[in-house]
Amino acid sequence: MNAMQFLIGVVFDLFLMVVLLRFWLQLAKADFYNPLSQTVVKATSFAVNPLRKIIPGVGGLDLASLILAFLVGFAKISVLMVLFYGGWNPVGAAITGAMTVLKEAFSLVFWVLIIRAILSWVAQGYNPIAAVFDQLTEPMLRPIRKVIPPLGGLDLSILVLIIGMQFLQILMMDLLG
Repeated sequence: MNAMQFLIGVVFDLFLMVVLLRFWLQLAKADFYNPLSQTVVKATSFAVNPLRKIIPGVGGLDLASLILAFLVGFAKISVLMVLFYGGWNPVGAAITGAMTVLKEAFSLVFWVLIIRAILSWVAQGYNPIAAVFDQLTEPMLRPIRKVIPPLGGLDLSILVLIIGMQFLQILMMDLLG
């Protein structure tokens, strides 16, 4: 049973991360014509576009993508409840689904920061993926750099942000659990 739970969880979590990435790309006003952005849009448009007809954006926020992320989290928890826990609690699935979305959002930011750091070491010249990751993370890193400037060419802002995010994630889990 654990292998099936893992597989179902991974499939839902990967799609959830792509949907959250779409929301984040639009929130950050990242380059729409970048190959990574185009891949994310094409991978999610089958589900986001019908929702957009019902749920309009508000103030530059793509609410359809955000609602889709919640629906994916809810569906993941619902499927796992029905298949492996012998029942379905819609309220519990909704709450746990929302927490799943939040957890995956933290994971997505973490991995984008890690990949950005690695690409900064190895990418030579212009890299379209690195450019999008810069557009996504720079608004979070800029305030940290104002407090902690690069030291001898070493930028610690990514490390500080990762530590801060881990602290927030642990704090939220302590408050909720």
